[in-house]
Amino acid sequence: MSSNNSGSNRMEVPQAKEAMDRFKMEVASEIGVPLKQGYNGDLTSKQTGSIGGEMVRQMIKKQEESMSGQGGMQ
Repeated sequence: MSSNNSGSNRMEVPQAKEAMDRFKMEVASEIGVPLKQGYNGDLTSKQTGSIGGEMVRQMIKKQEESMSGQGGMQ
């Protein structure tokens, strides 16, 4: 099985990457993690994991809200 995904974390749409980077910075700020542009090797894995976890929570919440506004799941 071959894979075309040689750059595993590469986003094809530059605007999507920019939006995700802004979202990541906003979430980090909200939860008090000192994320900065560029190198962040001084952060702990707990800190970086908390950013990703909160991003997922917020995306799920937003999706659930949009679904409930459409009458919920059927």
